[in-house]
Formats: sequence, C-alpha cells, structure tokens
Amino acid sequence: MGRMGGLATGLAGGVAWGGARALARGERPRMDKLLLTPGNLTRVADKLSEMRGAAMKLGQLLSMETGDMLPPELADILGRLRQDAHFMPPKQLKTVLETAYGADFRTKFRGFDTRPLAAASIGQVHRATAADGQALAIKLQYPGVRAAIDSDLDNVAALIRWSGLMPEGLDMAPLMEEARRQLHEEADYDREGRYLARFGALLADDDRFAVPQYREDLSGPDALAMSFEAAEPIETLADAPKPMRDRVISALIELTLRELFEFRLMQTDPNFANYRWRPETGQVVLLDFGASRAISQEVSEGHRALMIAGVQRDREATMAALERLNFIKPDLADHHRDTILDMAEIGFDSMSGPFEFEGNDLADKMRRRGMEIGTERELWHIPPAETLFLQRKMGGLYLLGTRIGARVDLPTLMARYM
Repeated sequence: MGRMGGLATGLAGGVAWGGARALARGERPRMDKLLLTPGNLTRVADKLSEMRGAAMKLGQLLSMETGDMLPPELADILGRLRQDAHFMPPKQLKTVLETAYGADFRTKFRGFDTRPLAAASIGQVHRATAADGQALAIKLQYPGVRAAIDSDLDNVAALIRWSGLMPEGLDMAPLMEEARRQLHEEADYDREGRYLARFGALLADDDRFAVPQYREDLSGPDALAMSFEAAEPIETLADAPKPMRDRVISALIELTLRELFEFRLMQTDPNFANYRWRPETGQVVLLDFGASRAISQEVSEGHRALMIAGVQRDREATMAALERLNFIKPDLADHHRDTILDMAEIGFDSMSGPFEFEGNDLADKMRRRGMEIGTERELWHIPPAETLFLQRKMGGLYLLGTRIGARVDLPTLMARYM
C-alpha cells in the first residue's frame, strides 16, 4: 500500500508539473500525454521492479504482449522489467532458506551461491551443489508473493484504468481474472515441479531438447530444485551459422505444434529467458514450466480446423473456425467479417512456403490492419484465455525467430498435423 501510494503521489506530481508547463505554453493539457511521459513511466517501472510479484509480472506481460505497438519510450522502460528485479537481501534469503529447508538447511548442500543467477517477478534462482554432489539450480520464491497476488493485481489494474492505457468499453475483467489464476499457478512450485517432470518424460527421446531433472526431495511450496544445465542465452544464437539458427527455431516451432496437437499440454510463457542453447550441440535447454497448462481437445481441434482452412484459402471455413474458437464475436456484419478474414489471410499467406523471419514485413502488415480494426468498436473482443495464451506463445516464437534471423519451412512442419 505504501509503495502504490508513493507511486500515485509521484505520478500526480509529474502530471501537475507537466500540466503547468503546457498551460505556460498556451496549450490545453491532455491527461494521457501528461501521464505517459518518460519520467512517469520510469517511476512506474522502478516501482513495479521493487514490488516484484504480480505487479512486476503484469508489467512484463504488458511489455511482451504489445510488442511494437507501444510508444518506444514505454516499450523500452517496460522492457527493463524482463531483467530488472531486486535481489533478496542476505537476511531475507536466510529466512527463506530456513522456511524451505529448516534451520539446518546447510546440511542439505555441499555449497550454495548466495548471489542469484537471475531474479524475476516471483522468485530468484541460485546455483547450489546437493549433498550427493549434483549441480543444482534452485528457484526460491520471494516471501509473501502468493498472499499479495490478488491485491497487487487489483492495484495495478486500477493504475492501468486510471492512466487510460486501455480503451473505454473494453472489458478487461476476464483477462485480469485469468492473469490472477495464472499467477497463482506460477507461484505454486509443487505444481511447476510436476510439469517439469512431465515435460522431461515427454521429451526424453528428443535429443534436440534438454529439460532439467526435477529434484523433488529438495523442493517444496517455496523452493524448486532441479539439475543445473549449462547453456548460453538464446539471443546469442543470432551469431551462429544460418543452418544452426534455422534448425533451432524450426525445432521450437515444431515443439509448439506437438504441445498443441500431441501433448495437449503447453508451456505458454515465451519469454526469451526460458530458452537457452548449447553451441557445441545446438541443443535447446527448456526452462520455467510454471505457466504450463493443459489444452482442451476442443481448442486443439479448433486450431487444426483453422490451420487447414487457412492453408486451403477457404474463407467460409476460416470464419467458422474463428467463431468456433471464439476469436471473434458471433453475428458480425458482413463488412466486419471481411475485415477479419483479410487480416487472417495476411497471416496464412506467409505459410505458403519457407518463411524468412529476417527482414519480413508480416508484423508491420498485421499491426497496420490490427490498428484499423481497433477503430471499429464492434470488433473489440477479448478471446477466451486458453486461446489467448496459446497465441501469446506463437507470437513469442515469431519475435524470437525475428530476433535470431531464421528461415523455417512452415508447410512441412504443419503438414504432419493436417
């Protein structure tokens, strides 16, 4: 409450100062322009990174979901939240370890590096060596995160509404409730451990991927232990030879198709930090299964029908599949249906042959058409969360393929599932 109050006071001061300067120039101040200043956005980013938990997670989601559609200043500042989080101070870290492992926690490990490898919204990760000698990565949850999820989300949602970032009339409630559910799931380390083990079993025979081994004996509600898997950040793949880049991105897209159509289980968070790679083998190390979720047969088969209809350029079947998946409102006027179908065809046109991510203008075309759709109030619609998070995964892989600069034979990958 104190941090949100301090943030509101700081924003109000920035707005007042900006309004006074606008009046001095003989201009009428605009609230949205006054709020979305670099100074105010820096205050928001700094405060969210201090608060961690749900508040920081929502900032991360905003920075990833909106992509290039945000003002550059806002995108850059919110993008910091994908890396910036405050480490736990030593006293707090000791308390968390005692809570997770007992007062004798030191006997569980031969060594424990107190400086974290990484810090994120819900927890931070440490290198350690188990008593039996296995090299480990241990994720420790920040104290109080689970208890603060609901209030943090309510506070940040109020801040978003106040700032005018979302258009009036767009019902954010279903999406916020789904974000609430997902955050509670991600804060459940026992649940994440089960999915970590499950994905390890599903991919045990695929040597293109490595999944850390789950150490259930050293895990619990506030600590998740797994084997440490040495690898490089996935972004360094951009410097690899082109054939290697193509193989890795192709493997990740194929994995997403398997998750959707075979496993009916998907890790839905495409944050780049969740993928690492081994230059010597080209193997991808998969991390962070807290956002994993089962996919219903209805959604899986609905996307199969959409894929087939789109590839076959069957506009009537494409519209039926979009309605079945609740991507769009039912009973749209014909001219609105045509607008939606034209946008869908832009996407499916890219799948007619091998797709070159580098230098491709697909995102620009989709963004321009999407902004046109955004002016039509009748088309404002938030799809079901299950579909939305699946699209988030696909969109994240598109961003990764673009960052790396890969070429992928999409028709061959999709043919197996059609």
